[in-house]
Amino acid sequence: MSEDILSKIVRMRREDIERLGLNFDIEIPEARRVGHTEFLGNAGAILEVKRASPSKGDIAPDLDPVGLATTYAEAHAQAVSVLTEMNFFKGTLRDLIAVADLMEHRRKQGLHTCAVLRKDFLLFEDEIDIAYRCGADAVLLIARILDDAQLVKMTERAQKFGIQAFVEVREADDFRKLSVVTAALGDAAAKTIVAGVNSRDLATFHTDPLIPASVRSKLPAKAVFESGILSAADATYARNLGFTGILVGEAVAKNPPLAKDVVRAFESGCENARGQFWKKFAERKFGRQDTRRPLVKICGITREEDGLLATELGADMLGFVFSTTKRLTTEEFVRNFKNRLLQNGSSRHSEARDDVACHSEQTQRIEASPLLVGVITDPNSEEGKTAIKLAQEGILDAVQFHGVDPHNYDAFATSSDAAPPYYCAARVGEASDFDKVEALRKNGEPRVLLDAKVEGIPGGTGKTIPESLLREKASGLPHWLAGGIKPENVATICEKFHPELIDVSSGIEDAPGIKNHDKMRELFVAISAMK
Repeated sequence: MSEDILSKIVRMRREDIERLGLNFDIEIPEARRVGHTEFLGNAGAILEVKRASPSKGDIAPDLDPVGLATTYAEAHAQAVSVLTEMNFFKGTLRDLIAVADLMEHRRKQGLHTCAVLRKDFLLFEDEIDIAYRCGADAVLLIARILDDAQLVKMTERAQKFGIQAFVEVREADDFRKLSVVTAALGDAAAKTIVAGVNSRDLATFHTDPLIPASVRSKLPAKAVFESGILSAADATYARNLGFTGILVGEAVAKNPPLAKDVVRAFESGCENARGQFWKKFAERKFGRQDTRRPLVKICGITREEDGLLATELGADMLGFVFSTTKRLTTEEFVRNFKNRLLQNGSSRHSEARDDVACHSEQTQRIEASPLLVGVITDPNSEEGKTAIKLAQEGILDAVQFHGVDPHNYDAFATSSDAAPPYYCAARVGEASDFDKVEALRKNGEPRVLLDAKVEGIPGGTGKTIPESLLREKASGLPHWLAGGIKPENVATICEKFHPELIDVSSGIEDAPGIKNHDKMRELFVAISAMK
């Protein structure tokens, strides 16, 4: 079995420590000579002094750590993260000392001061002592590379010095370790822990912005969204999820003027309904037992019996069209359907709880009602306004902006509280259409639904996106697919393109908005048979 990137970093670091010592042959202060700033005392951004990374190679090899940290401080970052790993990130303890000395100088001048984080793959308690003497206000502890006892000891050592342990978690066992640490520290000390979840898998360095969304509810009050923040819009997305901080590296190290925009975007944002939608979706995605199969959205629901059957079969999302097509629905229908779904869910949950022989997976499916989505093609139309209102009220879980850019919607410019929970769908039929997809992603959209483009028809065309186009352009973030999916081809499409979610409408209909129940069952049978 080949060595993954994280294992290689840790192995090489151990070898360097054996050869050079815990100070890596760098002269460090005998005692701490700087003051202290609370790490993440207020919600805000942690910006990074970072020369390189394993995935990107050189990012800013000639950066001046003091100059860059000054830019971060003037942008009013809450903290500066200093990489001290030398092999892959080209960092050094000298950078940590220099940045800490800078903050002490600013403190004496009465200027804004950032806390200083030592970011490294720390393995030994004595490395906490060194970080403290070098001026760190916090140390990163990666749960994945430390066993229970060592993580507890290192956290306790940090607290002994009055600096904060920033514990990074990502996998299920990491959360167990975090619980061990908090139990060992006691209630008062446990409250000082700051936890971070990395959207980047340190073994593969693949980044997914839905990972932090899926675990936010498992983290303590002070939690940090790490990695994958490339723009101000990404910072807003993280804030919408309810994170107290963001850790930004490559984007600001390469482009220091971006620091001010990122800080402002995060601090002016808030936890809101958009973030709630993405948390619910992410928890559904990553909480499944079989992650090989796609999530399923059944769209164009116009009859109660169709929506209820889709729910029973295990649909993850149901779409209601608020656009002047033959699948147009009404506010009254959606409100009544939501009430019926809630009543059925409550009844079935009670029955499942009373039935001791009930299979756990069946119970989970009963409890996990589908997310309800209003599909709109014009946010300023009466139909579009109705869907937005229903989403703002919580009747719908989200609005699907289909073929239109939601950032042109007035509410986005005035208040993030007024904006509805939403996601975006892009109509694609040629390579240039993917420019719109890329623009949406740069605007902080963690997922984009790709639908087949047919001129004059907004959706539900029964046409598929050309295979050659998907192969060429549908890369990067996991994608959602719509257009021409039906029981006969769903397995082939999923085998070829591995969509995270499929959106099915006309492929299971007798007429627009009239679902064929036999076809619906065939669709889910075909999906269940996927390996």
